[in-house]
Amino acid sequence: MKFGAVTKQPSREVKVFTRRIWGAALGMFVLTAVLISRLIYLQLIYHDHYTTLSRENRLKILPIAPTRGLIYSNDGVLLADNRASFALEVIPERVKHLRDSIDDLRQFIALEPEQIERFEAELIQKRRFDEVTLKSNLTEEEVAIFAVNRHRFPGFEIAARLARYYPLGSQFAHVIGYVGRINTEELNRIDPANYSGTTHIGKEGVEKAREELLHGKAGYQQVEVNAQGRILRVVERDPPVSGLDIHLTIDTQLQAAAIKAMAGRKGAVVAMEPSTGAVLAFVSNPAFDPNEFVNGISSKLYSVLRDSPDRPLFNRALQGLYPPGSTVKPLMALAGLEYGVRKSTNTTWCPGWLRLAGQAHQYRCWQKSGHGAVALSRSLAESCDVYYYSLAKDLGIDRIHEMLSQFGLGKITGIDLPGEIGGLLPSREWKRRTRKLPWYPGETLINGIGQGFMLSTPLQLAQFAAVVGSRGAVHVPHVVANIEDPTVGRTEVMGVDSRASVQLGDDKNWELVIEGMHEVVQGARGTARATAVGAEYQYAGKTGTAQLFKIAQNKSIEAKDVLKHLRDHALFVAFAPLQKPQLALGIIVENGESGSKAAAPIARTLFDLYLDVAQGELDANG
Repeated sequence: MKFGAVTKQPSREVKVFTRRIWGAALGMFVLTAVLISRLIYLQLIYHDHYTTLSRENRLKILPIAPTRGLIYSNDGVLLADNRASFALEVIPERVKHLRDSIDDLRQFIALEPEQIERFEAELIQKRRFDEVTLKSNLTEEEVAIFAVNRHRFPGFEIAARLARYYPLGSQFAHVIGYVGRINTEELNRIDPANYSGTTHIGKEGVEKAREELLHGKAGYQQVEVNAQGRILRVVERDPPVSGLDIHLTIDTQLQAAAIKAMAGRKGAVVAMEPSTGAVLAFVSNPAFDPNEFVNGISSKLYSVLRDSPDRPLFNRALQGLYPPGSTVKPLMALAGLEYGVRKSTNTTWCPGWLRLAGQAHQYRCWQKSGHGAVALSRSLAESCDVYYYSLAKDLGIDRIHEMLSQFGLGKITGIDLPGEIGGLLPSREWKRRTRKLPWYPGETLINGIGQGFMLSTPLQLAQFAAVVGSRGAVHVPHVVANIEDPTVGRTEVMGVDSRASVQLGDDKNWELVIEGMHEVVQGARGTARATAVGAEYQYAGKTGTAQLFKIAQNKSIEAKDVLKHLRDHALFVAFAPLQKPQLALGIIVENGESGSKAAAPIARTLFDLYLDVAQGELDANG
């Protein structure tokens, strides 16, 4: 035998071949068994599940956003409307190369960098099969151009929606507020099912406070789609429920008159009905156009509004904190009468200043030469500071705090608007808690004329004027008059929300103080007598001036030498008519210098308008 020759072993080869045949057969058997098992699993056990999935490739459930409720004034003027608007929307899961598609789209439709940024932010918030708005408020030309080129952009659609629109623009911005796109924080707290298909939510004012009523209830529709996702037909539909309409207490004529009377000056005007708390005018000036916020305000315009020294975005009527100045003197007078510290006939000598025992500092009256002997009525009519320094010293801060708090100072009124600030009514406890300091006698004196730590909002001024005018009745201010369901014609009238009345030991004290306020405007020496000339009705008021910086002792300064933004604020509170008042006002004109010259004339304008209209309606109704 040659070296390296192979000897054949037939029996061994047969065994190897046989093993391989059986191994292949076994493998085929196992694979066949697995295949049959999988078919049984799919066809019998999970038949319904996969049938549904297959069906959903053809049928889609789409949300239907409800129509937002409308907002009207109390005289029937439409303040918040819905109007047709076109938006370009994208369903991300249907677009293969989203960034490239957007770049291609720019040759047909202009897209600002801010719109792209907003789109990308919303893209993160939503699911891939949800519609995401790329651009809102498309022009008819843009809609037509996209329609011609639509085949180039699968997953992009033009959606016709109803967009919020405010016909009167800035006139009601601070009371109605506005709607804006839902942000991440809001997305986490709203009901996702009810807001599916909804892109906007109330951000401020009534729009925010009554969001639940205005929004409505989302509907759904089951639609058949083709391979490209185009809707072929509607299979089933559950219609949405429209939001409710809201009618406000605001009177458009009074609101417009207040804005006009402000003449572009910064400040606020709040007008209330004392017998119900209904707010008839709510002005914060300057304001802004809420329509700019609906579909996303540009960063450039927002920066202009945010950084403006006039602060148009700031709601002065609800959140502005100002020293009330001499407008609190009627409340101080009531405190003096109630605690027996003063009688209406008691006089205080005013030489033009008051000095505490053992101190050199003089607390000066606005009338440098003094008022002489002053009793209660004249102290209000001529706004004698020394009278109220002396009264505050005799009352003490504890009794001042107790009386003024009954009129709502230092706490929120409870108005049905979001974001109200309660102001500040100082006390010993407050100063100890916040400043870690004792209360000093001189601080009591300046609080007696509404200066020092004391701060209030224009809304609070209007409310305490209403309480005084109604002789103690306290009603919570409100701007919503009734809520209407237009689909069934049902209207819910909002009731009057009353609080515990201010009870005096002697009701005659109301009349004594009100007579002094009447002398302010219609007395021979009242500080605002010039504004009441020719009035065919009797009314009461109190002027106020809020000093913004201290002037050193024995120094004086002319108003013309003070920078405009440092000049005194002008305030005025009033109610009319004198008996059974129909209108109470809280007015502040920032840097207006004089309540009698800047703020009181606004009140006269509003009283003339409202009382004349009210009389006309009374005559018409017999």
